[in-house]
Amino acid sequence: MTDPRPFNFSAGPATLPEPVLRQVAAEMLDWQGSGMSVMEMSHRGREFISIYERAEADLRELLAVPTNFHILFMQGGGLGENAFLPLNLSRGGKVDVVVTGSWSRKSAAEARRYADVQIAAEGNGRAIPPGWQLRGDAAYVHVCTNETIDGVEFHELPDLAALGSDAPLVIDCSSHLLSRPIDWRRVGLAFGGAQKNIGPAGLTLVFVRDDLLGHALDICPSAFNYATVAAAQSMYNTPPTFAIYVAGLVFQWLKGFEYAGKRGLAAIEQRNIDKAALLYAALDSSALYENRVDVSCRSRMNVPFFLKDESLNDRFLADAKAAGLLQLKGHKSVGGMRASLYNAMPLEGAQALVSFMQDFEARHG
Repeated sequence: MTDPRPFNFSAGPATLPEPVLRQVAAEMLDWQGSGMSVMEMSHRGREFISIYERAEADLRELLAVPTNFHILFMQGGGLGENAFLPLNLSRGGKVDVVVTGSWSRKSAAEARRYADVQIAAEGNGRAIPPGWQLRGDAAYVHVCTNETIDGVEFHELPDLAALGSDAPLVIDCSSHLLSRPIDWRRVGLAFGGAQKNIGPAGLTLVFVRDDLLGHALDICPSAFNYATVAAAQSMYNTPPTFAIYVAGLVFQWLKGFEYAGKRGLAAIEQRNIDKAALLYAALDSSALYENRVDVSCRSRMNVPFFLKDESLNDRFLADAKAAGLLQLKGHKSVGGMRASLYNAMPLEGAQALVSFMQDFEARHG
């Protein structure tokens, strides 16, 4: 009998469901009797088209994506989308960005290459800032709904109409995509890299409303023009086929997932709530650890925390690794620790982390 796998708290590329990894391994050399690995298939062949069509249908079902939204399977990651967005949506005009942390700050900087960017509100990386100043003629308003580095999450999407703006809301939801439902009534475009909750790095998902297509700047490369990609059903150029295949298996796993009497996305959301609550309770009751994010917007997915005695940081990480708890070091820009509790992280992983932290504090606190 093999030893259990360690619990991997990496912020991305991140842990994947073990059943999915086992199926990928089993099908690596021969996908369902085709005689080919998925990595060897033509993206236009009937075998891969069947994989793609099921993945797209399952994703649309899981997130209840309306029919007036296109789902694009693209490449380039979150940083790439920060460039593709203004090229497609800004029309060279005005873009308002709400800065809640590191990623939205990068989004604003990239959009300035192509548009007139205003910081509508700026927080300190610990809370969602109040008092948004939105321009009536902005092409769109950009928000990062979960800051992977800082651990700030919008638990409810902003209602721009209530704030006096008619602009479409664009959300970078990379690090909590598929961890909870999306209120599509408030969204014009959503995007996210797959390497958090969905699959391997290399795949980026874009959900774009019909009326936002067809406005790309002339300098926008054709392979990143949303209208072109949508018209070609994500096959304008060779898509990241293997990443789409793995994502499709994750979608199937998620559709069948059961927890606390629930199934599918509702079940995974409940487990995510429970994991985060367990870890935050341990942090809040500790004399050694602290989380600095306002309670109203703490992320369920990415939990940054700090040891009040930073001289213990290296010992903490070494002991955690020895205990089978991996990738807990915080992002280099903020320091400290970070535990990412993505969908594939079981409740037992959060419990093991809390138990280790309490034991470490008893020994060193």
